[in-house]
Amino acid sequence: MFAIDTPQNIGLDPARWQHVLGLVRSWTEADQVPAAGIMILRNGKTTGSHLFGRQTCDADSPPIREDAIFLIASITKPIVGMAALLLVERGEFVLDDRVKNIVPEFGNNGKHGVTIRHLLTHTSGLPDMLPNNTELRTAQAPLSAFVEETCRQPLAFRPGRGVQYQSMGFCMLGEIIRRVTGQSCAEFLQNEIFAPLGMHDTALGAPDDWYAGENPTVNRIAELRIPEAQVGSNWHWNTRYWRQLGAPWGGLLTTPTDLACLAQFLLNRGRGEDEPLLSPATISAATRNQFLAMRDVPELERRSRPWGLGWRLHWPGDSRNFGDFLGPHNYGHWGATGSLLWIDPTWQTAAIMLTTQPQEPRGKYLARFSNAAVASLTAPLGD
Repeated sequence: MFAIDTPQNIGLDPARWQHVLGLVRSWTEADQVPAAGIMILRNGKTTGSHLFGRQTCDADSPPIREDAIFLIASITKPIVGMAALLLVERGEFVLDDRVKNIVPEFGNNGKHGVTIRHLLTHTSGLPDMLPNNTELRTAQAPLSAFVEETCRQPLAFRPGRGVQYQSMGFCMLGEIIRRVTGQSCAEFLQNEIFAPLGMHDTALGAPDDWYAGENPTVNRIAELRIPEAQVGSNWHWNTRYWRQLGAPWGGLLTTPTDLACLAQFLLNRGRGEDEPLLSPATISAATRNQFLAMRDVPELERRSRPWGLGWRLHWPGDSRNFGDFLGPHNYGHWGATGSLLWIDPTWQTAAIMLTTQPQEPRGKYLARFSNAAVASLTAPLGD
């Protein structure tokens, strides 16, 4: 899907690109970031996947594996969103269909008006995390328990009248995909997106066979530095429970190279190696400001904090995660585990940074990487 080439041939200033590599290396050498994998994709070419740091957080850990797999947290969300849009293309539902029409038990406590569009744009009023999130995880609860609890929740505001980042909206999208297709969200993503795009090292939740054999695939997963709130728990990001849960809001495991396959697919306007997987019209809708047509969304959100369908668009005047230099057509997402993906269709460019250092709420190292990466780009072809 993309070729390996020199920085100059793919549209990177060689000296500035070397600065990017040196900057990320310095963070890992200083243990500010235990491990990182970065990749720039331009005009269908890349310099490859560059990995730095250690495979685990231990001081005597071996170096990061060249085939390391990262937990990318909330970058999962727009990918699940694309799976939902694939079902829209197939006529299974429309964005303004109510969630209760597919999941009847959802339609209580003021949620009868919540639509699929609300789930995809963070305008549903659902919570980010459930009030009993910690109790569910401590009990090693299955996804079905998170769905059941989300169905019981009241809303923070009437759907479409506000914006509140909501992981549980994507929990419900995963359940909608399951009920419509008869496949789990993880299975549907594997069959309809990952396999066709050649993303062979990607899974929404590690399957059992990743734990099998003398050299199991799970050994490739880079160990995350656990935030204080998770220390001592039986459900933290490095546990088998969380790695296998397959949370539609944050459970995707992948590599920089696999994520670059997804990015190239988006830059190709929905075309895979052999045939279109999503239409250009779908990609366009997913990556434009949905708030412009949602009359009750507050003006501040409409003007300064836009969302597409699952994708976070560029927020002018906000350095968090994306940095300071992205253009008006950029879109992407970030993850609480220290992960970043952004795409600029105008410059035919995508940037990826996957780390093992949680950086919320500001994405300190992600933003600094993004600024240096953008500064390394030379003018797009034809300019």
